[in-house]
Amino acid sequence: MTSKSSKSTNAGLTYAQAGVDIDAGNALVGAIGPLAAQTKRRGTMGTIGGFGGLFDLKAAGFDDPILVSATDGVGTKLIIAIETGHHATIGIDLVAMCVNDLIVQGAEPLFFLDYYACGALDAGATEAVISGIAAGCRDAGAALIGGETAEMPGMYQKGHYDLAGFAVGAVEKGALLPRDDMRPGDTVIGLASSGPHSNGYSLIRRVVEKTGLSWSAQAPFDTTRTLAEALLEPTKIYVKPALKAIRETAGIKALAHITGGGLTENLPRILPDNLSATIDLDTFRPQPVFDWIAHHGGVAEAEMLRTFNCGIGLALVVDAAQTERVLKALNAAGDDARAIGTLEERGERAAVCLTGALGLGT
Repeated sequence: MTSKSSKSTNAGLTYAQAGVDIDAGNALVGAIGPLAAQTKRRGTMGTIGGFGGLFDLKAAGFDDPILVSATDGVGTKLIIAIETGHHATIGIDLVAMCVNDLIVQGAEPLFFLDYYACGALDAGATEAVISGIAAGCRDAGAALIGGETAEMPGMYQKGHYDLAGFAVGAVEKGALLPRDDMRPGDTVIGLASSGPHSNGYSLIRRVVEKTGLSWSAQAPFDTTRTLAEALLEPTKIYVKPALKAIRETAGIKALAHITGGGLTENLPRILPDNLSATIDLDTFRPQPVFDWIAHHGGVAEAEMLRTFNCGIGLALVVDAAQTERVLKALNAAGDDARAIGTLEERGERAAVCLTGALGLGT
């Protein structure tokens, strides 16, 4: 005769009891399918759920392509989404941070994969995140062809998750950016950002802590939204306007995605050793969120410029004779584009020289 205690001891454990719900994971894959289908584009093959994503470059219209890849996350901006339960736009940030790195090399984003890791699946939060990823893919013209959802009990606190994104694009050989014909007199054009994008949020969260504001309080710099909603404004995706300008003009020589490090750290990544960019800070005005950060955090303007994009999310180096044509193409695509500087012989100069002032925190 077997005792109750021995029955309990011999009872087999299940994966669900260990904290991983296979059925919930399968249900999530079923929910993702329609979202992925909305991102289908030329070259897409197969469906979500296989062991790998497929893409046909020839069907996408390329003859002699160079593949360009990028991977990124969204940094500690993710903490605000988790703490406030606002998950709808963080997926857009994930896509934007990857595809904006593709377009600066002249590459058209083709497809995207995501990695979502958590302690236990929360169907509502996970679907909201992936819905945002699908929205970002549609904006970028990229197909969401796969990904991984990892449920890892004990690795993450309850309700916490992490994200990583992977994007692949293509550009015809010979059209890769930056070009090697940049010269003194070329114009630097800046495209407006939508805010801090996905950089500097460790500092932003310290400023919020210093002010004592709650996430649900009205944003001091945006009276139409709460502080959380305003700070979760998604990263702007520059793919379509940049591709339009590249294809409609012959004037774009280089592009720089202005992420952490700002203009001062990102512009040198595309400049040859003999050239310097002079940027006139009086030619653009950062969004009010940057003034709020500088004022309430006591952050010096120089520190702001090397931490945040400060209002310019994408910079282009353009042939001086093509400046107006490129500006027209960008603004016609709905962007706020303006000339913000010029290239000069470097000599003893720094790679980026700043004139004027943003006037932040005053």
